[in-house]
Amino acid sequence: MGSAKVVVVGGGVIGVCCAYWLRLRGADVMLLERDRLASGASSGNAGTVSAGHPPLNKPGRLPQALKQLADPTGPLYIQPRWDPELMRWLTDFALHCTESHVQACMEVMAPWGMEALRLFDEIVSDEQLACGYRRAGYFDVCRTERALEGAKHEADTVRAYGYHPDVVDGETLRRTEPALAEDVLGGVYYPEAATLNPHQFVLELAERARMRGVEIREGVGVEEVLVSSGKATGVLTARGESLEADVVVLATGPFSLEMARRLGTRLPVQPGKGYHRDLPVGDDAAPALRIACVLNETSVFCTPMEGFVRFAGTMEFSGLNHQMRPDRLEQLSRSARLYLPTLGDPAPLSEWCGLRPMASDGLPIVGPLAGVDGVVVATGHGMLGLTLGPATGSLVADYAVDGQTDSRWVPLSPARFT
Repeated sequence: MGSAKVVVVGGGVIGVCCAYWLRLRGADVMLLERDRLASGASSGNAGTVSAGHPPLNKPGRLPQALKQLADPTGPLYIQPRWDPELMRWLTDFALHCTESHVQACMEVMAPWGMEALRLFDEIVSDEQLACGYRRAGYFDVCRTERALEGAKHEADTVRAYGYHPDVVDGETLRRTEPALAEDVLGGVYYPEAATLNPHQFVLELAERARMRGVEIREGVGVEEVLVSSGKATGVLTARGESLEADVVVLATGPFSLEMARRLGTRLPVQPGKGYHRDLPVGDDAAPALRIACVLNETSVFCTPMEGFVRFAGTMEFSGLNHQMRPDRLEQLSRSARLYLPTLGDPAPLSEWCGLRPMASDGLPIVGPLAGVDGVVVATGHGMLGLTLGPATGSLVADYAVDGQTDSRWVPLSPARFT
């Protein structure tokens, strides 16, 4: 299958990584993006490669979520509305909040995370990607005893799978990051992590893919996957073009769901909206952080980039839209000041929101669709799309080019929902 003709639908980090690795394996690849490359969640996420962490579906998550919902300044927001699909998703999410499910996920995600880090190191070095890649790790920062105990428990979980988190006290944190408040009690340092500018990463990798022979077409949406006798034969674009393919890869985040539904597969994925606010570094502005920090109690990630700090976070379930809510943006700054008291109020360099595809069981959905040969879906990565982009691209190429469907596919397969 080395000369397979593949159409990749979606120009975010997952789609671009799939296109790149498919081309490395010898496939004839066309990538279609309905807007611009990296115009979705890939352009404005926190920019962290954080491998090996437990899923969101953890014991105690549901009462924690209900408490956050009662707080209008909290990190979680669900827009009140009648939405049976969302209710089904929330029910399924809650059913997976067990210790046994966490361990099952870790058996899958821990080794895949190690592979993700290795692939990032290789691809950034081999292709000389100018994306600000740093293997400096990050801090999970806590202000309360309860949060610190939870952070220590998560560190113990991760440590059991070959990672090396280090519990640190408040003084140690402030020696590394003097901008942290005096009431910060401590946290955990995760060395197996990296940061980068996600938008630059996707554009740089797309250019390398193009140089290797991938045809990239922006502004071209896909209406449907064309199927004949149970086999994908290509796609129909919004312009009315029929494009032939042996394999079609659906990598359009939450927008993959409708096409998968037309092919007979229901994927329990909801769009989880995230926000960022980029603030310049300087006096009466953002502190010059040395290492990225996640603010535990408020779930805000603070990522130092070139000349600014990106404050990213929140989880909003309000449907398939890109409406920006000013109060959600303000929540980022308000939360950050609890930990970084010198943070000023400068004019933002950028404000953004994007939709992350959240699978109800906390695992990505990667694999061939049942009942239709030649269609692969790659979605449901949640907040780990950047982290798992290269690893997903490599896995998809195994199937599309080499016909491999080894044991790594099984827990990620869309067939787990049927």
